[in-house]
Amino acid sequence: MAAITAALIKQVREDTGAGMMDVKKALVEAEGDVARAKEIIRAKGIQAAGKREGRSATEGTIASTVVDGAQGQTGYAIEVNSETDFVAKTPKFVEFADSVLALAVKAGAHTVEELLAAPAEEGTVNEMVEEASALFGEHVKLGRFARVEGPKVEIYAHKRSAEMPPSIVAMVATDEAGSAVAHEAALQISALGAKWLKREDVPADIVDSERRVATEKSQAEGKPEKIIPKIVEGRLNAFFKENVLLEQEYVKDPSRSVGDLFTKVGGKALAFARLEVGKSDE
Repeated sequence: MAAITAALIKQVREDTGAGMMDVKKALVEAEGDVARAKEIIRAKGIQAAGKREGRSATEGTIASTVVDGAQGQTGYAIEVNSETDFVAKTPKFVEFADSVLALAVKAGAHTVEELLAAPAEEGTVNEMVEEASALFGEHVKLGRFARVEGPKVEIYAHKRSAEMPPSIVAMVATDEAGSAVAHEAALQISALGAKWLKREDVPADIVDSERRVATEKSQAEGKPEKIIPKIVEGRLNAFFKENVLLEQEYVKDPSRSVGDLFTKVGGKALAFARLEVGKSDE
């Protein structure tokens, strides 16, 4: 039996496009015989898995969960993509997404990179995802990953339709008092997609850019120079009101802000995250 080396695996992968674990299994079954391993791969219909990697995968689902810990709760959410919604809504695909989520929790992952490198039942999560492409006959990949922590974590998972799995997941971490309105905050995050929790979280370069745009726009509109600073501040406030969660108008009562919800119960929002299928580049 020929030694099954990394170079041998690489060779067969390049020749067949199959996933790493599939190649390893085929070589073991073939006792190191490359030609026989290729036959096994062809017979199992998995040779094109690697070739699917260049295809667009913008459908899928988002698996999420809250885990209790000694210091409070941790919310995890992972986007798992497929090429079509036909595959995304199958029970097997949803089950696969849940298994990836379970491995993220087990590894205590903070990023997609950490999750991909985490151990799976056989090999790593990355190898598990490669094998999934062969299983589902489509390019399968992991998209965005989110983790939030706090005394309490609330998750809202939104479905586009009854037959589809969640396509938007909003998570918000709060203190104990804030948990009373956490569900409302999660609904808000899902619907309006705030980018930052509070005004101070907005990067300085973005604030500077918005200020320049507001100034130039006011000048182009012919506003008097002496009132331009006031107009610019007004436009900046409008920007914050649109993009900062605690400053957004509460969707169920525009006379109040989301921040007002937390103030009313004497609580705080500590962190949040929002994942939407197909929006990995946002």
